[in-house]
Amino acid sequence: MKNAITLVECPRDAMQGWEHFIPTEKKIAYLNQLLKVGYDVLDFGSFVSAKAIPQLADTALLIPKLDLSNTRTKLLAIIANTRGAQDAVRFDEISYLGFPFSISETFQLRNTNKTIMQSLAQVQEIQDLCISNKKELVVYISMGFGNPYGDVYNADIAIQWVERLSQLGIKTIAMSDTVGLAKPTDIEYIFKNLIPAFPLLQIGAHFHSAPHNWQEKLQSAYNSGCRRFDTAIKGIGGCPMAEDVLVGNMATENLLYWAKEQHIPMQLNEAAFTEAMIRAAEIFI
Repeated sequence: MKNAITLVECPRDAMQGWEHFIPTEKKIAYLNQLLKVGYDVLDFGSFVSAKAIPQLADTALLIPKLDLSNTRTKLLAIIANTRGAQDAVRFDEISYLGFPFSISETFQLRNTNKTIMQSLAQVQEIQDLCISNKKELVVYISMGFGNPYGDVYNADIAIQWVERLSQLGIKTIAMSDTVGLAKPTDIEYIFKNLIPAFPLLQIGAHFHSAPHNWQEKLQSAYNSGCRRFDTAIKGIGGCPMAEDVLVGNMATENLLYWAKEQHIPMQLNEAAFTEAMIRAAEIFI
């Protein structure tokens, strides 16, 4: 179905910058509820430095407690270097590894303590690990729609990096609006140029947005051919490594409301989603 949306729920993104530590058992219960909803992918945790992201230091402890027996949802874990990838590929339950590849030199250094070219070498190493362990690497083009640091940016630079990464055999790339700067004109230009040029790639959108502009971003991307979207219940989240005011994720409930208005079937368990919304309200307080 050409209109069908691949939906990636991102509780990891919601949790990572949360001020108070969420007990492991509460995370497990919440993730198990999300697994009942019927998302395509669940971005559930990360194998990164506990010092950098203490909230997610218990990711490995979550996995044995997740009920994957009756769900179509695949697990995705974020990694920031080869060592994290080595930890993640040990788990059969994980289908995807996600790597944040910033086209802002400043942000890449802040986020992974490596330059862009060093990170490109890491992508190749991680891609080799994924292939040998039957995983798929998803690359996020961080700062894909601009950056606040003064680093050189234009939409063509973002497109050129997608081409370069595709040459490494990457099959899924998510254009990431890391600090919420994406404008509809840039969104339209990027997706209208990328999607026809790379028909074998799945090219998605990871938008951070405010309550007043989520719909224009979503509409622009969808109208330009994007069919993969990352969201988080209640729009909670943002990248703590950006050293900026956290801009929330696109709220899952907003996308679902919009999809219903557009007559786009989502095939989710609505009762399970309602319960997940209730649990989110109990966790993110």
